[in-house]
Amino acid sequence: MARSQLLAYPFRIFFMLTAAFAAVAIGAWLGMLGGAVAAPAGIPSLWWHAHEMLYGMVPAAVAGFLLTAMANWTGAAPPTGRWLLVLVLVWLAGRLAMAAHGWLPPLVVAVVDLAFLPSLAVVALRTLLRHGNRRNLPLPVVLLVFAIGNLLMHLAFLGYAPGLARTGELMALNLTAVLMAVIGGRITPAFTANWLRRQGRDPAGIRQDPRLDRAALLALVAVLIGDLFVAGGRVAAVLALVAAVLHGLRVLGWQGWRARGDALMWILHLGYAWIPLALLLKGLAPLTTAVTATTWIHALGVGAIGTLILGVMTRVAVAHTARGLALRPGGRWIYALITVAALARIGSATGGGAAWLHLAGAAWIAAFALFLVAYAPVLNAPRADGQPG
Repeated sequence: MARSQLLAYPFRIFFMLTAAFAAVAIGAWLGMLGGAVAAPAGIPSLWWHAHEMLYGMVPAAVAGFLLTAMANWTGAAPPTGRWLLVLVLVWLAGRLAMAAHGWLPPLVVAVVDLAFLPSLAVVALRTLLRHGNRRNLPLPVVLLVFAIGNLLMHLAFLGYAPGLARTGELMALNLTAVLMAVIGGRITPAFTANWLRRQGRDPAGIRQDPRLDRAALLALVAVLIGDLFVAGGRVAAVLALVAAVLHGLRVLGWQGWRARGDALMWILHLGYAWIPLALLLKGLAPLTTAVTATTWIHALGVGAIGTLILGVMTRVAVAHTARGLALRPGGRWIYALITVAALARIGSATGGGAAWLHLAGAAWIAAFALFLVAYAPVLNAPRADGQPG
């Protein structure tokens, strides 16, 4: 029997866990809405759903990508074997604790669930400092701020201030947008230019403007701060609209239409394009009744987060196992399903009703389940070139 490769590199196990949890958690939430599954005691099902997507699924995906990318950035060996298993178990303990909320004391649940993000931040910080990679030091800082948002949600669950749950949700959404803007802003134009070169085409015209990049990131930070102090007001709306314009300009500058022949490329552009769209919807919500207050959350959560997670996982899984940059069979269906999920979830938030919500949930579950079917054999197999990892 072949030896499992899941602990041979961080992306392997964490991508598997991300996909499995994404499908199971949404299935559980739909069951809660229909009364077939009991919600964890002491937490409204909506807040459990928001927490587990933002502080459960997203950190697993971030861990898989970040721990893998840092090895490339620094030349350091990534955590593998028992040390990687420790991180995995810390993450799993948090998910089990949240499912057992009400059976376990809420304070115990909070302590267990809060452990993962600081642990990941410490691993990242030590690696970056040890190898002198100061350019990426803001990333562990973002992870620590992420952990503060998680703490706010747990304080709400503990009964200290129910309104903190909303603040924690907004912090996670905005911080995830920051991470996507940083990482997506690096890899998407670079991968697009490299793809064009491999096709024998001139990548001239694909723009990476450092001033625009800084302004776009600062605008997202301003949106985050605005949500902490003036959420839902006109000031927050203006900040979101400014950020939408800046990120829209980034997308246009990367000229994704030139790589439309490669699904592994255009999915990154599509995923990033959901960010300015979500910011646009966020900015318009306080200004017009035509846009509901929660529509932007689903554009960002299902559209941007769901699409970019699947886009990155499908690419990294083949690239880092030396299987070339080719989409696995069923890959286009994965991308189609997550797009259906995003559009249907927005439809459900704008008056589409329960049918649209269930369509969104079913498409989301199918997308991540199909990723498991298509990519588990790759993630659990040795590299095609025989090298370690």
